[in-house]
Amino acid sequence: MYVGADHAGVALKARLLAELERLGYRGVDVGATTAESTDYPDFAHRVARAVETGEAKRGVLVCGTGVGMAMAANRHPGVRAAVAWNPDVAELVRRHNDANVLTLGARVLDEEEAVRILERWLDAPFDGGRHVRRVHKIEEPG
Repeated sequence: MYVGADHAGVALKARLLAELERLGYRGVDVGATTAESTDYPDFAHRVARAVETGEAKRGVLVCGTGVGMAMAANRHPGVRAAVAWNPDVAELVRRHNDANVLTLGARVLDEEEAVRILERWLDAPFDGGRHVRRVHKIEEPG
């Protein structure tokens, strides 16, 4: 699973990578590696490109709020990046929206809550059914 963060999310990214490893996932760290100022789209595009091309099934992105990362990642076809601010939202974006990229805000979540969000998102399946039609309409509106 590809994981990226800007400068605001470096510390949380490290924690999430450790959590992924503990859960049996192989995390691929695409940066950033320091708290020195960076541009979040650079990392969002690295993760989103891996999901878009099928190199990765899912990805995780961290910035200050999670919003900028989601905006950049969602520019890629087939990527459904969603900001989650609690475990219930994380489960719902998987079940109803088949979110394949989770974005988190390091400035608005503590690490333990972010880990709970990640775990719930990883555990939740896509419900399919009526949601399939809706997810298809994301790529082809109208």
